[in-house]
Amino acid sequence: MTALTRRVLFWATLIALTVVFIAPLVWMVSTSFKTDNDATALPLSWFPRPVSGQAYDRVLSASSQTPVLRWFLNSLAAGACNAVLIVAVDAMAAYALARMRFRGQRVVFGTVVGTLFIPAFVFLIPNFLIVNKLGWLDSLWALIVPSAGGAFGVFFLRQFFLALPRELEEAALLDGANQWQIFTRVVLPLSRHTLATLAVLSFLTNWNDFIWPIYVLFSPQHLTLPAGLSTLQNAQMTHYPIVMAGAVLASIPVLVLFVAAQRHVIASVARSGIKG
Repeated sequence: MTALTRRVLFWATLIALTVVFIAPLVWMVSTSFKTDNDATALPLSWFPRPVSGQAYDRVLSASSQTPVLRWFLNSLAAGACNAVLIVAVDAMAAYALARMRFRGQRVVFGTVVGTLFIPAFVFLIPNFLIVNKLGWLDSLWALIVPSAGGAFGVFFLRQFFLALPRELEEAALLDGANQWQIFTRVVLPLSRHTLATLAVLSFLTNWNDFIWPIYVLFSPQHLTLPAGLSTLQNAQMTHYPIVMAGAVLASIPVLVLFVAAQRHVIASVARSGIKG
């Protein structure tokens, strides 16, 4: 196989993969500008005929039962606060498990990792009872706090902390720094890409969560975007343009976050492959 043939196959593969990933997004945006009849008409069309903004008018029209912008802000606040809390809690726990020595350390770490193999649905009822006892039902606290001590974040950060050179921490110790100063002034600055990656993953997980908000949120004003958009459908008919318009709104923060944080994500992945 010649170099030209390999190059052609390489670019053809990239173009094909791009089409596969971009096509659903194009279809989503196109359908959001269609009417109900056009969205279900056969044969299906990639272009709206005619172009209609009725779905966005319906989605963005504020009412006491469908305050979509309020749902958007709720999701944004819950996702951002949850991401910050997860990074703070998991970073401290991971550093303790990576650098400090105490009795039962391996047992604690094994227990944390073991929870990753338990289906998330198992925690629904226990978490609901805890949130109920704390009086957090029908509030954003129920979406922010319960997942703050995520096992994935602890495992993810611990593995990164183990790869950091100990010499840097030992040098700071010789300069008179205590354990907390070493953690905040040496370890965390070196881990900014990894912390940013965890924050992005945590935000996306909270943003896309559908089951838990339905369990703990009841008032229309307190719903998040995924849970709230489900109320725009009825049992008799699915309004595809409205569903797609809601999906477009829900995807905007995700795309913006990815563009803003992709440098940190790529740096984190690249660093994880370096053995120091």
